[in-house]
Amino acid sequence: MKPLRCAVVGVGYLGRFHAQKYAKIAETAALPGIEFLGVADMDSARAKVVADELKTKAFQSIDDLVGKVDAVTIAASTKAHYELAKKFLLAGSHVNVEKPMTSTLAEGEELVRIAHEKGLVLQVGHVERFNPALISAREKLLKPLFIECHRLAPFKPRGVDVDVVLDLMIHDLDVILSLVKSKVKSISAVGTPVLTKLVDIANARLEFENGTIANVTASRVSQSATRKFRVFQQNQYLSIDFGSGDVNLTTKTGGDWPLDLSTVTDPKQLPLELEHWSLEKGDALFDETVAFLRACQGDREVAVSGADGLEAMRLASAIQVAIAERLHGI
Repeated sequence: MKPLRCAVVGVGYLGRFHAQKYAKIAETAALPGIEFLGVADMDSARAKVVADELKTKAFQSIDDLVGKVDAVTIAASTKAHYELAKKFLLAGSHVNVEKPMTSTLAEGEELVRIAHEKGLVLQVGHVERFNPALISAREKLLKPLFIECHRLAPFKPRGVDVDVVLDLMIHDLDVILSLVKSKVKSISAVGTPVLTKLVDIANARLEFENGTIANVTASRVSQSATRKFRVFQQNQYLSIDFGSGDVNLTTKTGGDWPLDLSTVTDPKQLPLELEHWSLEKGDALFDETVAFLRACQGDREVAVSGADGLEAMRLASAIQVAIAERLHGI
């Protein structure tokens, strides 16, 4: 089998982790046939530091990689995603691009079109899809009625080239779309800048055509980190902590309803089944990288396709418009 030549473009805070996964896959042969050529970054000194750490090559220019790699992960700044991904796709390389895939919908649509026309893999780095807690709970999430998400983080200077909707909320929007599989009927949203010129905290209420309601909150100016995802279904409530890996499931098991609560002296008397499981956090980014490379090798379907990334961006864009209308109306 011909080796799949790979590289990482953009090795800042997040890109370094991507490079580590490629190095691990190549070194341990976790996936046969992978050749990690090296890394590239606009900051050549940074590229050399990461390359030395991983005992690989630092390329002086992006052009030194174009046409010479079969697969590439792009983890540069969001505003650079489009030009970089387009350049590699046109040269025949499969592309895994960090979320959000581009700065605008038009750019994302063009990348999806190019990948389709050339028969190339275009995967978007919505890493939460590979979270073991979500994977373990997904088979339980059959018909959500109400979804509530809180994704809160302390302020960090990196990633502020986009607002909190594209920076953080888009993670949960992608997961919601993968579960609900229905068109959005209405959006109500509010948000405001706090420490940057862009919106730093936002809330959106989404109503889908199938009746599902989602309430999504994202903040990058909170005092502590929270990544909670709660789903209410008929006779069931499920809570996922994306950070800790804890999953709690409460299910009505039977009994005559409505209950005569005056006879209940102990919560244990309620006809409810309480389940809890906690998973090791695992390495979702490693699993994402393996999934991408397997798709490049033709062993599996793309886990989070360019079309998936585009749908999340469309919803994020609609939320941004709703927030802007609210802000301008104040």
